[in-house]
Amino acid sequence: MASSSSTYRSSSSSDGGNNNPSDSVVTVDERKRKRMLSNRESARRSRMRKQKHVDDLTAQINQLSNDNRQILNSLTVTSQLYMKIQAENSVLTAQMTELSTRLQSLNEIVDLVQSNGAGFGVDQIDGCGFDDRTVGIDGYYDDMNMMSGVNHWGGSVYTNQPIMANDINMY
Repeated sequence: MASSSSTYRSSSSSDGGNNNPSDSVVTVDERKRKRMLSNRESARRSRMRKQKHVDDLTAQINQLSNDNRQILNSLTVTSQLYMKIQAENSVLTAQMTELSTRLQSLNEIVDLVQSNGAGFGVDQIDGCGFDDRTVGIDGYYDDMNMMSGVNHWGGSVYTNQPIMANDINMY
């Protein structure tokens, strides 16, 4: 290239049209130097832009990784809370079902007592149409114990036992 640049002549000369070969070589070399400096500066700016872009992408990766970690932690906590609430809901649903069944049974007993009225027949000792007299070993009614109001298993024949919810399902 040095040989071709030395033969290159500039049509614009500062001496008014005299084309001096040494002037044209200086002008060509100066242009080459300026172009080379300009290309170096452009390459430097390009490398700087590229480095800035890489740095921005690295910062974005770090930020997105942190966001992803926080979302996963939040999801884990939410899932654990959901499982706990679902277990509590399951217990409460079972308790509700049990208590509804008991309430229905009690309402049926109340309806039966109310439908029988105040008068008791001979076979309606407890007022619900049931004969609570105990049967003795020989098959006869044990009228002696009925007179005293005590059955063979201890306690009164007429004792009302409260219906209690199961302790396991209460809490």
